[in-house]
Amino acid sequence: MNCFFAQVEQHDYPFWRNRPVAVTNGRLGSTIITSSYEARAYGVKTGMRLKEARERCPNLIQAPSRPDRYAEVSTRIMESLLTIALDVEVASCDEAYIDATACQSLYDGPEHIGLLIKQAISKASGLTCSVGISGDRTTAKFAAKLHKPDGLTIIPPWEAESRLAGEAVTELSGINKGIGGFLAQYGVYKCGDMKKIPISILAKRFGNPGRRIWLMAQGKDPEPVVTTVKDPKTIGHGKVLPPGTRDKAVVLTYMQHMAEKVGVRLRRHGFQSQHFFIGLRTPFGWIHTKAKLSNTTDDGAVIYKLCRELVDSHWNGQEVGHVQITANNPTSNRQVDLFEHTESKIRREALNQTIDKINERYGDFTVAPTRVIGRSEMPNVIAPSWKPSGHRKTI
Repeated sequence: MNCFFAQVEQHDYPFWRNRPVAVTNGRLGSTIITSSYEARAYGVKTGMRLKEARERCPNLIQAPSRPDRYAEVSTRIMESLLTIALDVEVASCDEAYIDATACQSLYDGPEHIGLLIKQAISKASGLTCSVGISGDRTTAKFAAKLHKPDGLTIIPPWEAESRLAGEAVTELSGINKGIGGFLAQYGVYKCGDMKKIPISILAKRFGNPGRRIWLMAQGKDPEPVVTTVKDPKTIGHGKVLPPGTRDKAVVLTYMQHMAEKVGVRLRRHGFQSQHFFIGLRTPFGWIHTKAKLSNTTDDGAVIYKLCRELVDSHWNGQEVGHVQITANNPTSNRQVDLFEHTESKIRREALNQTIDKINERYGDFTVAPTRVIGRSEMPNVIAPSWKPSGHRKTI
């Protein structure tokens, strides 16, 4: 999708169309999440502070993010893709891969498929997108980036290697600056340089992902489109705090908010966890712990207790820029202590179930611990690996 969040805002508010719009995390958000192409023309970029963005673009319109609305539109978009092909992998709320191998005989070639995709998305959402088509997923994604917005780019599989040869390896999805630096040690800067080194160099350093990278640079990515959503290895939530935060009450408010969100998400999808990562990011690095409980839990109050223990014992008033709470190795198998006070446990579970029902009907944190209610504006965000169903459908 083309600057997805900003495009949704311009669609829903027609008087913002053709005007510079920047989406921030809530009204008090100070960082740009994404911006419209009109704003990008002034140099406004994702991750830029709102203050700097306004200096570059005085007429910039700030749009507080609406994650639930974006997820709603994304769900319709992803469902529309199933009218084109059944093999659809949702990569995030604004990106998907489609394998049309099984149904290509129904269409008049790749351009026809691409146009149908664009029409289906437009009908479902009223938005534009950019489509890339090739013989493998990496080259297809590269093609999709070439003509934005509203582009359709086709790279025939037999031309993929030559087309990528002159491109920097870091232009390919999955090859970051770290991997790029490693490749540079062997004289690999462009995709065409990759054949100069044996595949074993990457395999020794990165294992199977290294072998894949070697093939990706030659337009031969072997990774298939994956249509199943695996059980999660982690379920976590984090939040960026206002600049300069040193107030213990504020830190604990954010931590309790994240603890409750992790608990709700565990319960919603029938998981519990015994292992938790609790972390505070400071200018001097992370203050963190990997806590282990005697039994599995899905209770935000229990998770928050771990947070308080970390803050009370290891935090000395340093500035906190980010809090993170992650349940590791969540499981659907409940671990129960036969000697715990089961009556209070049952009451607590019943209370959580009732609160969940109320909040699902009337909105998140309609009923919540006092510290969280009305104490700070902490808008939700869409998880990076969002999916339209299952445990990944996370706001």
